[in-house]
Amino acid sequence: MILVVDDEAPVRKLVGAMLTNLGYHVITAEAGEFAVTAFKKSHTPIDLLVTDVVAPGMSGPMLADELVKLKPELKVLFISGYDNSHVVQHYVVDKGFAYLPKPFTPDELGRKVREILQEPRAADAAHYR
Repeated sequence: MILVVDDEAPVRKLVGAMLTNLGYHVITAEAGEFAVTAFKKSHTPIDLLVTDVVAPGMSGPMLADELVKLKPELKVLFISGYDNSHVVQHYVVDKGFAYLPKPFTPDELGRKVREILQEPRAADAAHYR
């Protein structure tokens, strides 16, 4: 199951539809607070969080931190149309999460999601060494 979080409804619906068309089960949330609730109430384990970096209230990185506390093996894909060098350094390089700049095609999203779901997180791999 994939949890898609974006405060812009058209983006959230488009990303959700792209992933559904690729055969994934998807739930969506418009904000971090709703995402945390959906995550806790989901009857199906959520394997991947796809979240915008910039969001009102709880940012994507804040949401990722919160959900990883609940499920340490959760994989995260940040999506953003802005330069997020801090996020890339701290969350992608240091914590092993993934990043996909907007705009992206359905094929690019599909490749990235398959890659993420098939590979252990870098942080997890380092833990097992």
